[in-house]
Amino acid sequence: MVKKEWKDKGFVDEAVDKAIDLKKEIRRLCEEKNAIILAHYYTVGDVQDVADFVGDSLALARKAANTDAKVMVMCGVHFMAETCKLLSPEKTVLCPDLNAGCSLADSCKAEDLKKFKDEHPGYQVISYVNTTAAVKALTDVVVTSGNAKKVVDKLPEGDNYIFGPDYNLGSYINEVTGRKMLLWNGGCHVHERFSVAAIAKLKEEHPDAIVMAHLECKGPVIAAAEIVGSTATMLDYAKQNPTKEFIVATEAGILHEMQRSCPDAKFYPVPPEVSEGGLGCSCNECQYMKLNTLEKIYNNLKYEWPSVEVDQEVAKDAVKPILRMLELS
Repeated sequence: MVKKEWKDKGFVDEAVDKAIDLKKEIRRLCEEKNAIILAHYYTVGDVQDVADFVGDSLALARKAANTDAKVMVMCGVHFMAETCKLLSPEKTVLCPDLNAGCSLADSCKAEDLKKFKDEHPGYQVISYVNTTAAVKALTDVVVTSGNAKKVVDKLPEGDNYIFGPDYNLGSYINEVTGRKMLLWNGGCHVHERFSVAAIAKLKEEHPDAIVMAHLECKGPVIAAAEIVGSTATMLDYAKQNPTKEFIVATEAGILHEMQRSCPDAKFYPVPPEVSEGGLGCSCNECQYMKLNTLEKIYNNLKYEWPSVEVDQEVAKDAVKPILRMLELS
């Protein structure tokens, strides 16, 4: 029985006995329910540590499509849980907190995209994975920051395309592919805030450090970086150069896996241009990702709520561009 107060809050708000070993109990519940925990690199370290699989959006989508588990707990944001459900409709997909949204997904509503498509007949839609299922249902092919160039390179050059919702990623892909895609003017509230001046300051302090930036960052930040790409791209580069120093312009959660994988390396997070509350925060965090906690995961598994469902009519069209992406990448 789902309580009204849970529905109102968007998560199971039940006290957890402080005496129990949460990580051990979570793993016990996973075994009992044949469940797998998937976590994005931007979640907190404790969540990444308890997960069966940690990755970026592309890796998580591939895992969701191929897992044998009956239950998936997606520790990320809501669109990721929807993607899991689209790829494995027969499975139960749990989401620890329904409030874990995404500013980028919010920047492109399905009704607005439909209107834009109607205004540009003949254009195909390339959507970043950071979108709702309803937007994906209006999309021809989905991409992630890890495979966007690869996918776009395989699309016919003579066709017309709309790329959304991330303007920065679309602008970068236009530049490196020579395409002239129409760009949706959306952005990630985390990656939009990185400071070029702070990169320069950190570079002065650590002249041998390699600057790495996520493709959702603004053009000047990308231009200041030596390594640009997805979180997985940056992590892989650090693993190949494990004793170096790195200046990192992406959400701070990735530092946990970077430090775990490269204990001898040093990582310096780039602070935002404007800190939360003007308090001079030294890192840039996604508050939505941080809504995933061990307590919520435990209750999510225990009560099997919140779960994520996608309307069947929407799902029928929304899964097609995701499968096309997986085929092309």
